[in-house]
Amino acid sequence: MAAVPAQPAVEVVDVEVRRDDAVTVEWADGRTARFGLDELRASCPCAACRTLRDRGEPAWPRPGAPDVVAITRAELVGAWGISFVWNDGHATGIYPWDSLRRWADERPPA
Repeated sequence: MAAVPAQPAVEVVDVEVRRDDAVTVEWADGRTARFGLDELRASCPCAACRTLRDRGEPAWPRPGAPDVVAITRAELVGAWGISFVWNDGHATGIYPWDSLRRWADERPPA
């Protein structure tokens, strides 16, 4: 059986979290992407949010949620991602750098 080559690591060199606006990520190869908070919250990768989306329901906004999404806290998760505590109390999603990079590569450069 042939060995499958490992994917190169996605190295992040800078992250800027603007709690009421966006998250900007810069990778070692110079690619920079800005993610709006509505986009990030609606795309939360946790199991509960994925289940909602699989059922055709939005992960954001949810009934009773604040009108405007904001980050109340951000935390690096090892060397492979970032997690957020949102102003609606949601805090279980971890956003891996490779997923954010994939999302960035699916759109035109900023």
